[in-house]
Amino acid sequence: MTSARSHKDSGPLRRTGRTIGHALHAPFTGTARGIRKATHAHGAGESGLGKLIELHAVNGAGDVMITVALASTVFFSVPTDEARGRVALYLAVTMAPFTLLAPVIGPLLDHLPHGRRAAMAGAMLARAVLALTMAGAVATGGLELYPAALGVLVCSKAYGVVRSAVVPRLLPPRFSLVKANSRVTLAGLLATGVAAPIGAGLHTIGSAWPLYGACVIFIGGTVLAFTLPHKVDSSKGERKAQLVPPYGVTAPRPEPKRNGKARGREKNGEKRPGLRSVGPSVLNGLQANTAHRALSGFLIFFLAFLLREHPLAGQSAAVSLGIVGVAAGVGNALGTAVGSWLRARGPEVIVASVLALALGVAVLAALFFSTVMVTALSATAGFTQALSKLSLDAMIQRDVPEEVRTSAFARSETVLQMAWVIGGGIGIALPLNGVLGMSVASGILTLGAATSVRGLLSAARRGSPHPRVA
Repeated sequence: MTSARSHKDSGPLRRTGRTIGHALHAPFTGTARGIRKATHAHGAGESGLGKLIELHAVNGAGDVMITVALASTVFFSVPTDEARGRVALYLAVTMAPFTLLAPVIGPLLDHLPHGRRAAMAGAMLARAVLALTMAGAVATGGLELYPAALGVLVCSKAYGVVRSAVVPRLLPPRFSLVKANSRVTLAGLLATGVAAPIGAGLHTIGSAWPLYGACVIFIGGTVLAFTLPHKVDSSKGERKAQLVPPYGVTAPRPEPKRNGKARGREKNGEKRPGLRSVGPSVLNGLQANTAHRALSGFLIFFLAFLLREHPLAGQSAAVSLGIVGVAAGVGNALGTAVGSWLRARGPEVIVASVLALALGVAVLAALFFSTVMVTALSATAGFTQALSKLSLDAMIQRDVPEEVRTSAFARSETVLQMAWVIGGGIGIALPLNGVLGMSVASGILTLGAATSVRGLLSAARRGSPHPRVA
């Protein structure tokens, strides 16, 4: 009797428990379903692009956790003069070797056509291990922080190169590459925006906690990388690309023969693949994007120290950096959205136009240096960099033959990462004078415009020799 009554009483309790559990679980499962629905829309789920979008979101979240930890340790925790010395050491120990390693990344990944999922998973797992190493270094103040940071940087850039090479193989039907890259990039930006305050909250617990969070995120990314479709690892129809001037700019010299066998551009009757036949649009677009990426690296380091020493009017250093960072992030997201909306129409004109826009704002910031102009330049730089990169992707999709397109993405991304490093080095070395800094920013963009705009507009007038953009 007692047992029956107890069983009766437990029924409502079980139902109540299930109701409460469902209520607590529903927001998380509902959010997960909403995210999956958004990332897999318009055929992205069937093609595998949705999984790449999710993987890139995980990558962005993990990277920003490490950025929060480094910024707090290397930059905010000491006086300005000492912080500048620490960041200079960080650049010397991490960025300088990276400038030597970056040219190797693209060609090295060319040799891994059957292991792209493993390469992305390896980049994730390596960063998980390095995050734990950095957590110990942050706690003890050891110098191992710097080589570990170099390892994180190299792995992050290697992931980015492979990701750019993978996107063309995961395009859904009637999906342009610029639209696919817009989705991937926007997912990374949104994940960064969500993870940054979480990382800051973890830092209040302890300086190593954002790095523990990054470790967990990257372990999840390691698993997620292997869920990408097997066609990611297929190299069918692919060949290596060489970023060289097109015909009419520099004519190839005939190669000598040795032992009766041809060497150089022809071997066994087959031409060595290259980008010589695609016209100047891609190379001019890459030159313009190099200027945008160098400007990005320059502004990050220069404004970080300038605003710490001379905050925006009426604001603290932290708030000033936050305003500029948010402006750049909003500009980047807006550029990504506009790039998707434009659907790669007239990419040469777009690249030339946004370069002229960035140059105009930089000149105004140098002439009328103020809080408003610094914020405007940060937002404009984010907008123009995103839109210009998406347009470059569209030109590669349109002008580069399928058999060398993957390699072209890898090599162009490597060039852009080197430009960011050079721009960052200039920013850290420059005296903290606002007008001087904005003038240098104008000079970077002027150099990019001088080397690319004329060629871009000429190519736009002639039209594409390989119209492949849908």
